[in-house]
Amino acid sequence: MAYSAKARGLFAEDIQAIRDKGIYKEKRFICSPQGAEIEVEFPEGAPKAKVLNFCANNYLGLSSHPDVVKAAHEGLDKRGYGMSSVRFICGTQDIHRELQNRVSEFLGMEDTLLFPSCMDANSGVFESILGPEDVILADRLIHASLIDGIKLCSAQYDTFKHMNMKHLKKKLELHRDKRHVLVVTDGVFSMDGDLAPLDEMCALCDEYGAMILVDESHASGFIGRTGRGTHEHFNVIDKVDLITTTFGKGLGGASGGCVSGRKELIELCRQNARPYLFSNSMAPPIVNASIKVIDLVTSNTDLRDKLEWNTAYFRKGIEEAGLCVRPGKTPIVPVMLYNAKLANDMSRDMYAEGIYVIGFFFPVVPSGAARIRVQLSAAHTKEHIDKAVAAFKKIGEKYGILGLDKKGIIEKYGM
Repeated sequence: MAYSAKARGLFAEDIQAIRDKGIYKEKRFICSPQGAEIEVEFPEGAPKAKVLNFCANNYLGLSSHPDVVKAAHEGLDKRGYGMSSVRFICGTQDIHRELQNRVSEFLGMEDTLLFPSCMDANSGVFESILGPEDVILADRLIHASLIDGIKLCSAQYDTFKHMNMKHLKKKLELHRDKRHVLVVTDGVFSMDGDLAPLDEMCALCDEYGAMILVDESHASGFIGRTGRGTHEHFNVIDKVDLITTTFGKGLGGASGGCVSGRKELIELCRQNARPYLFSNSMAPPIVNASIKVIDLVTSNTDLRDKLEWNTAYFRKGIEEAGLCVRPGKTPIVPVMLYNAKLANDMSRDMYAEGIYVIGFFFPVVPSGAARIRVQLSAAHTKEHIDKAVAAFKKIGEKYGILGLDKKGIIEKYGM
């Protein structure tokens, strides 16, 4: 047979090498609804433990919100379990149209098209609107799904240094002869939590006649005065041409995504985007629940405001504890450890303290930039945050990293 004993042994050696380096990704099983407090089986086969979750994208705490769950049940009862079809055949219900209209209004865009995920939206948007005579200029730290979508497109591809507007200006100058120029960035970068300077980027795009696409997956619902996103934060809602975002993070935490923007661009996606044409539609329970989420986030800013307070309170506590933290104001708070094994070991010890966080290292982040990425939620209480900070301080003291900067940690543990 093709899968020989020799092949099995070689693959097993590769897996063992990962274990020997101390960076093996172990399986964890959540045995409860997603929330600030969860029940987890870890390691596999161990008794379940109740822990505080500080690594979910559940920014607004809506993943198990009773009103959202109720709306999902209503969607199931009224429109069924699934569509058994793609959008353009018989996979579009009236509630899909309603959600698209609600998202367009919320984001301040002309039109919106739903996809099964934001990964699908990012996979389909570029090839739908651009060709060989066009160019894409992307920030070098954009999300992997954007990179994958760009690779599927025949447009020329160039990059600019992360959030470096002088370098972007040079690239815009270099490519000003192209038919279409599309600048691509994350609104909030998922690993570092920094915000793209959209005001400066939009000004440059205006100067050079370029379009701009922003992935708002880690911004929609909670960044900006009313939670509309990075473009609201920088007061450039009318300057952004395309937004891709997800319903799998702040906006409910289930699945589904969309492209929102200029009506001509959205229509081209409707006609050409392969994930739209060849993937089943968002399921009715998720669509109906997502409509309810839009209701909740537009009715008031209470959840967004709570998240902002939680973020500031955690950042202050973790910095005072002496941990090395990337600066910022978003609910993504990277505790920098630089060494992959250290990140993995510390996350395991944090779990033993009742705090569920995960060590991130290459290839998820660049080599030598290992970290524990903490994510705050509006569902966290002050007591939850106090417990997390105390655990970080205890484990940080165990490994002798309190008060150390990047240089000190690398000298002690290497990269």
